[in-house]
Amino acid sequence: MDEKDKKELETAGKDALAEGDTTAKEGQADSDAVIDGEETASPLANLQDEQPTDTLDNAERVEAFQSDETPVMKSDFSLEQPEKAPQPMFSNKLWPIVSVVLTILLVIVLIKPPFSAKKVEAVATVNGVEITKDQLFKELAAQGGEQVLSQMINEELVNQEAKKQNLQVSSADIDKEIQTYITQYGSEEAFNQALEQAGMTKENLRKTVDMNLKLTKLLEPKIKVTDEQIKQVYDANQDAFKTPEQVRTSVILVKTEAEANDIIKQLKSGADFAELAKSKSLDTATKDKGGDTDFFARGQKEEAVEVAAFKLAKDEISGAVKTSEGYQVLKLTDRKEAHTATLDEKKEEIRNSLVKQQVSSLSQTWIEEQKGKAKITNTLANSTATAVE
Repeated sequence: MDEKDKKELETAGKDALAEGDTTAKEGQADSDAVIDGEETASPLANLQDEQPTDTLDNAERVEAFQSDETPVMKSDFSLEQPEKAPQPMFSNKLWPIVSVVLTILLVIVLIKPPFSAKKVEAVATVNGVEITKDQLFKELAAQGGEQVLSQMINEELVNQEAKKQNLQVSSADIDKEIQTYITQYGSEEAFNQALEQAGMTKENLRKTVDMNLKLTKLLEPKIKVTDEQIKQVYDANQDAFKTPEQVRTSVILVKTEAEANDIIKQLKSGADFAELAKSKSLDTATKDKGGDTDFFARGQKEEAVEVAAFKLAKDEISGAVKTSEGYQVLKLTDRKEAHTATLDEKKEEIRNSLVKQQVSSLSQTWIEEQKGKAKITNTLANSTATAVE
């Protein structure tokens, strides 16, 4: 090996060492926040597991029934806030807005984990000039990453304090809370449609409910709700506690009247309604459930279906009912008479709503107190500020 080759080899080695040192420094930034010595992952690295979502609480249900509007699923911490109330710990923007933000942030995760130690790649080129993944991440982080990290820090503070006080939220607790949302929407089908339209998953909802319940347990000892307060809410919202007459049916939808009449003939001969619905019905929303529509009140179905359904006796089969989609055959499976709930029936629901309302007003102050006692480092804020400059 001549002297020239030795020098080239030596230079290449130095370059490789320099590149490795740079990569190592980038790798040190994998954790963007540390709270009391516990690392919080990058705000975007686990976004698929920790998307902030919004939920509906029961106090809003009381207000929603005072109007004809369909209730909107909002955060537990958005109850009648003062005009200039401090920003709640968890986002109380409507889900469609949140889902747009999260979709943008999710792009970062899918493209490249933040501060990856791997060599950057171009995501686009303009006249031969590369736009790299790192450039894309820095731009998106500057536009929203700091906010996401701030929420993750808040969640970590809640988790640490709940662990310290040995407070736990069970799967049954989460199920019970979600059931209140389903009740609010009238049926599980309507609730699932709301989730789908908002671009949210049940898994993400469960994680947010878990966080909200932990915060409620942490703050509830500071909250007092009296029987007099509960009675005042009940008396002021009598109409909210009235439930109209409802029926529950099973349906089979077909294209023609002749097909409907053939279905009726088979049912009268002893055929199983649910099995026929699964094999014959064109109604994709109900066929897999044996045609079950769940309960509905007047005004929630097509007029011809509503008229036929409310005339039926329990287990009675209708004739062929002409609808905008074809012909339906209905079976009445249950009925609920109109009912006004008593104070005793609604007492616990109202109490929970008032507790959540007070949690809403106390949460921000509590979070700030926890931040004041915790040791928090935030490297993303510094890197974002540098990138903006």
